[in-house]
Amino acid sequence: MYRMIFTLSFLMAALAVSAQQHRAWTLRECIDYALANNITVKQQDVARRQGEVELSTARNSRLPNLSASASQNWSFGRGLTSENTYSNQNTGSTSFSLGTSVPLFTGFRIPRTIELNKLNLEAATADLAKARDDVSVQVAQAYVQILYNLELRDVAIRQIGIDSMHVARLAEMYRTGKASGVEVAQQEATLAQSRLTYTQADNDCRLSLLTLAQLLELPSPEGFAIVRPDTAAITVGEAGGLPLPDDVYAEAVALKPEVKAEVYRLKGTEASVRIAKSALWPTLSLTAGLGSNYYTTSGMNTASFGRQMRNNFSQYVGLSLNIPIFNRFETRNNIRAARLNQEAQTLQLDNVKKALYKEIQQAYYNAVAARAQYESSGEAARSNKAAFDLMTAKYEYGKANITEFNEAKNNWLKSESDLVRAKYEYMYSTSLIDFYRGKQLDF
Repeated sequence: MYRMIFTLSFLMAALAVSAQQHRAWTLRECIDYALANNITVKQQDVARRQGEVELSTARNSRLPNLSASASQNWSFGRGLTSENTYSNQNTGSTSFSLGTSVPLFTGFRIPRTIELNKLNLEAATADLAKARDDVSVQVAQAYVQILYNLELRDVAIRQIGIDSMHVARLAEMYRTGKASGVEVAQQEATLAQSRLTYTQADNDCRLSLLTLAQLLELPSPEGFAIVRPDTAAITVGEAGGLPLPDDVYAEAVALKPEVKAEVYRLKGTEASVRIAKSALWPTLSLTAGLGSNYYTTSGMNTASFGRQMRNNFSQYVGLSLNIPIFNRFETRNNIRAARLNQEAQTLQLDNVKKALYKEIQQAYYNAVAARAQYESSGEAARSNKAAFDLMTAKYEYGKANITEFNEAKNNWLKSESDLVRAKYEYMYSTSLIDFYRGKQLDF
């Protein structure tokens, strides 16, 4: 029965995954799925939960500890008896104890350690957010690459369609004596090259789909497809409509988790310096306990176990003060090392901020370049379409040869592809800029 239930559950899960794969995914769906299943994100979440455990341990160090012990000893020959005298007889003793220790003052080490662990947890949480951001960007890049490759494949399909039509047309003209066999062979060679171009473009599409499927941790790319955005609905704004890199950076530096993580770590190094200085202070702890013993001596009558435990019952309370005087400069060097770590972390924070600014600059100028390319590609597409229409008319009237026709056709198809590619690039770059400003990565 249990085996049947397990088998049915497994089949239903497999069917659910299969149904999910055999549909087109939007970018938002791809990102959400990757964030839920990506191994790197899961590993970072484990690191964050480890930080929670370490913080709990630091907080609990304020509590008293409690331990119990029991021992059984046998002595052969001369030994101590229950009357606290020595006798040349075999003896046995049983002891029980219960003790506790409470830290009263530790040179502020405990509160500073708690503060450090809080900052480490905040840094780990920011690292998790950074991992999620990285996966989102990687998925978006892979998604756009698929769109590029799909566009190239569409161009190859249009080329095959046009070339096939002209092969049929030339074959009919050759049959009626209006075209030479050389022209037919030349156009068939062009068709074969177009089919090869399509095969290469189709392979690139499959590989880019595989890359995205692996990012999503899908078991197989079979049946996986993406939703192609409506390029007609994508608007390309004015050149001055983009926020400047300095303005984007001013927003991003206060929002991006990679900066927050390094800020928390810098504050953590400050806490580490204070923890190292805690060793300069004396420490005070309270100890308390209770215990009892039971003795037996061979050949002698001894009191019962319960009576001895009552008679030997003892309690103690004590204070322990430890004053540091000289520990071979270990404390001094620990403070120096903590300050050096603080200096290194300051440099690391500056490095992360500079890297973020460079990324924003790159995204901004990519968007500017994509917009310029879109404008020039639009002009090129219109002029190449007009040239192709003119060349088609000339070719049909016998005033242009097949080579000129194919050249005009290829120029037109390439300009159309460049136009859509530039639009995709602009779309991605502007979405990335918005992403740095704290918005979702989507288009």
